[in-house]
Amino acid sequence: MSDIIEKHGADASPEQIQAAASTVEVPSYQPRQTFGQMLRNDLGFLPVLLTLILIIAFFQILNPIFLQGENFTNILLQSASLGIYSSGIVLVLLLGEIDLSVAAVGTLCAVVMAVLTERHGWSAGPAILVALALGAFAGLLNGIFVAVLRIPSFIVTLAFFIVYSGLLLFLLGSQTTQSVGDPFILSLAGTPVSYFTDVLGIGLPTLAVVLYVISLVYDYFNRKKAGLRTMSLTRLIAQSVIAVAVVEVVVVLLENYQGVPYSMGILFGIILILWLVLTKTSFGRHIYAVGGNAEASRRAGINVIGIRIAVFVLCSLIAAVAAIVDTSRQNAVASAIPSMLQLDIIAAAVIGGVSLFGGRGSIWAVVLGMLIVQCLDNGLSLLNQTTDVQQMVEGLVLILAVTSDALIRRAQTRSRSGK
Repeated sequence: MSDIIEKHGADASPEQIQAAASTVEVPSYQPRQTFGQMLRNDLGFLPVLLTLILIIAFFQILNPIFLQGENFTNILLQSASLGIYSSGIVLVLLLGEIDLSVAAVGTLCAVVMAVLTERHGWSAGPAILVALALGAFAGLLNGIFVAVLRIPSFIVTLAFFIVYSGLLLFLLGSQTTQSVGDPFILSLAGTPVSYFTDVLGIGLPTLAVVLYVISLVYDYFNRKKAGLRTMSLTRLIAQSVIAVAVVEVVVVLLENYQGVPYSMGILFGIILILWLVLTKTSFGRHIYAVGGNAEASRRAGINVIGIRIAVFVLCSLIAAVAAIVDTSRQNAVASAIPSMLQLDIIAAAVIGGVSLFGGRGSIWAVVLGMLIVQCLDNGLSLLNQTTDVQQMVEGLVLILAVTSDALIRRAQTRSRSGK
């Protein structure tokens, strides 16, 4: 219980602490379930993974080019910034809130960086820092309006989306685009040398997945030794094998072309940090608690207002990083926000398994979600399908994801109430 409340809940009653704890769904803690209970309640990442495999197999059969090294690298390069954006939105969704301004915030930060470097002669370092600071400030504004003034996040972030859209037109003036030529910015994802060497490209992902497996094993035996419930040994082995297999297959595909791009290193670095924060710190556990039941969390001593402000700041800061990576890949910024970007950001998180209702989901959902979204776009493009077909398919997949989440929530409620 101290893992959830720590010292902040020292003055809370046992009922309040239990109410807050019951709402927390930390991915590393799963009660033992029969197969029937698992089917009724939560299958974890398995349905999403199977969906991704089916999509890949479908497009590979129809077009053998799909899994070739060059095309697969292009998929990852195109999905890197989307994955970074979505990793930030996951934090907001875990609170049960929504942020419709992330695409506008990211684009604004990228434009400010481009204007400073190309029109005012700034070096890349200070310009990037200003862009990141602007992103954090935008998130702070969102957090104050939502957490302190208690205005619905949908209204607040939609309003700021409109404000930032106008500000973009003001900054670029008569220009609709601004090219970026700074060597450092372009080196992140926009040049032929924006790839790790073979040693690092193979070594870093392998080291990361080995550390991940070690962490799973360490937590398993620690919890078992302490007499706490933990995942079954079968699930531990399966989860470890799947993680190693997926990582090494991706590395092999990438190494068959130019190697592992820097942008993927940035993406997985951010995801790894957020995973550690969400599962290994009290701040992360408080995010799950607030998303599950904000009132019970407040009574248990959790600083609900502070958590919400911090999450919105992190979301917008991460959006700035995503936009910088995307600017490097495209070598330019534009005054127009991509029409489908905001939908794709939310879709990648929700399709990956993060609940729109708060309190449930893992940051690793971003990986599967972004791959599903990008594989659909890329595969349909290879089949010469137009944008309207791509949008209809992606919308249908998103509807299925949200519907399944709602049905699972309803089944869990009936299960707990004994109906």
